[in-house]
Amino acid sequence: MAYRENTHLSQEVRDILLADVVLIIAFSLTLSGGIFNLLSRGTFTDFFTLYLPISAVAVTLSFILHEMMHKLVAQHYGAIAGFRTSYTGLLITILTGAAGFLLGIPGATMIYVNSFTRKENGIVSLAGPLTNFVVFGAALLLLVILNPPQYSFTDYALSFTLFISIYLAFFNMLPIYPLDGSKVLAWDIRVYVLTMAVILGLVWYFSIIPLSVVLYMVLIAIFFSMFYRMVL
Repeated sequence: MAYRENTHLSQEVRDILLADVVLIIAFSLTLSGGIFNLLSRGTFTDFFTLYLPISAVAVTLSFILHEMMHKLVAQHYGAIAGFRTSYTGLLITILTGAAGFLLGIPGATMIYVNSFTRKENGIVSLAGPLTNFVVFGAALLLLVILNPPQYSFTDYALSFTLFISIYLAFFNMLPIYPLDGSKVLAWDIRVYVLTMAVILGLVWYFSIIPLSVVLYMVLIAIFFSMFYRMVL
């Protein structure tokens, strides 16, 4: 039994690290304007010294902590849970990043349970976006305390972490199955409305996500929903 558990754990670690690396590269390519823009301008120094490190900080904190909190809360309710990559999703993620836009669908935390109440399912789903709130708050606090020079690496890294954390929170709270928002909404509409109100309030107050990106995320969510039903 111990051997099987260790085998499953090592597979999960490999899966989530692979997904994290692919997302980091894809986000870096997107920030560079895509592979063709990168090649034509020859801005490889910025890609390796700025975009990759910034994405590594922001994506790792926002993505891995989000997925791990889903797992921990699911296990609290007696479920078996673990992150699993989708190789098709990884390919879509890296190809779209190379094209200069991003469909980030590298995988998901899979939960196996005999019986989950609607409330338990809603709480497990809410755990991920709430973790992004914590990451957002920590990055904002560090920005205020450190007050780094504008355009410095620290300023870029913390600012991008703000963007990615609230981006993931908003995207996952869209009420489209299988995203977290659909399960939170099915559990308690008041919790859903309050959570989305906080997210939208942060987006508006800090001018983090333009309307065009919001609409783009909705389209991604619809695509992800269809992709999930067919592949994951």
